[in-house]
Parts: sequence; C-alpha cells; structure tokens
Amino acid sequence: MSERITRDDVVHVARLARLQLSEAEIDRFTEQLGDVLDHAEDVESLDVGDIPPTAHPLPLVNVTRPDELVESLDRFELLAQAPFAEDGHFRVPPVLGEQP
Repeated sequence: MSERITRDDVVHVARLARLQLSEAEIDRFTEQLGDVLDHAEDVESLDVGDIPPTAHPLPLVNVTRPDELVESLDRFELLAQAPFAEDGHFRVPPVLGEQP
C-alpha cells in the first residue's frame, strides 16, 4: 500500500467505535489493519475484466423436485394407528415440565 495505516488512525477509529485499547493492542491492530489493506490493494490490482461476476466459485444447480399435487395420507387412519391420540391430534409425552 502506498500509505500504511498509522497508530493515530487506529486510535481514531477505536475512539469512534468507543473502544478502549491498550498500547499493545494499538500496535497489534495497526500492523494487522495495514496487512488487511495491503491485501485489499493486491486484490484490487488483479485484472478481472474478462471474468464474469459470480456469487459462488462452483456452478450450482437447484436440486429440488417440482411441486406436484399428490394424494395425502388419511388423517383419521393415521390417528387410529397412533399409540395416543386426543381430540383429533397426536398425543405426545409432555415437554418443558408440562403436566400430562
């Protein structure tokens, strides 16, 4: 990067974000943020004019089936086979400390 981020820049951003940083953290973040900005500059310098925009590096295909209306199971037949049924619903063991 032509101009590295300075300690004063890090202190200013920390103040805006209402962060209290130690001197060691300021030094560490100054170095780390400088590295991030250097990498961003490297990426920006790449020639990608002939590469189409993409949201994913691999081609994705929708693998869901089409919606088709099909005959469903008979509700009353299923309830008749359930170990416990009550008022047209499946009765299940209590959860969260509820009483049966």
